[in-house]
Formats: sequence, structure tokens, C-alpha cells
Amino acid sequence: MEYLKYGLLIALAIALVMVAIGDIRHRRISNVLNATIALGAPLFWVASGMALWPDIVTQLGLALGVFAICCGLNALGWLGGGDVKLLGALALWLTPLVFLDFLLAMAIFGGAIAIIFVIRRKIWRPETTGSLPYGVAITAGGLWVLGWTYLPGAALAAIPG
Repeated sequence: MEYLKYGLLIALAIALVMVAIGDIRHRRISNVLNATIALGAPLFWVASGMALWPDIVTQLGLALGVFAICCGLNALGWLGGGDVKLLGALALWLTPLVFLDFLLAMAIFGGAIAIIFVIRRKIWRPETTGSLPYGVAITAGGLWVLGWTYLPGAALAAIPG
């Protein structure tokens, strides 16, 4: 099951990179990618050996809570619809404590991207219009947390003996 677990994490990482590319190019996050990420989570739960109670129920509750809060942020105009769905889908993969780490990483990357975006708009290309592709910050935070959470285990598991 370890191979399946890490294979699913690699697939998640690839999907996140595709999200960032699509968000940069079109300022849209594909519903197909969001659905793929969400539908991959139950396979990850099984491969990780999660129990229905409390593990999977906690993941579902976290995702529902994240989605509800993000819907409110969308209603205020602070978050796009694709971002809302992506954050809800990612919450299915990350335990609550890891999700908090993800939020911190996402905020840091989002701040850095916002600074670059403003500098680009004000100095290099003042005529540039468009919104900040926050899917890039979500992707960067997600990849950071996946690497931080799972790569040390993968590296140790690969060492014989």
C-alpha cells in the first residue's frame, strides 16, 4: 500500500502543478482537476490505512468546514470559485494540523506572489490588467506541505536495512 500512497501523492503534486499552469494562463482552475483531486482522496485514505472513525470522518468534516468558510470568502469577492473548490478538495488530503501548516505556507507564498504581481504591474508593465492567480499560491503551499510531510518518510523508507 505504500507504493499506492506515494503514487497518489505524486499524482496530487502533478495535478497541483497543472492547476498553477492553468491559473497563470487562463485565470481559471479546471473543475476536472478539482474533481480529480477530491476523488483521489478516498484512495489515499485507504492506502494510508485511515479508519472510518475518527480519521475519515475528521477529513470530511475539515473539508466541509473549509469549503463553507471559503464559500463565504467567495461571496465577499475575496476568493474565486475555483480556489474555493481547490481548497475544499485539498482539505480531504491533509490532516487538520497539516492543513494549518498548509494555510501558513499558502499565505506566505501568496504574499510573495502578490508583491511580485504588484511590482510587475507598477514598474515593468503598468498596462497589465488581471487578477492575482491565487491558484499558484495554493499549489506552492500544497507542494511545500506535501514535501515537508511525506518526503522525509519516503527518503527513510528507501534506505535499506
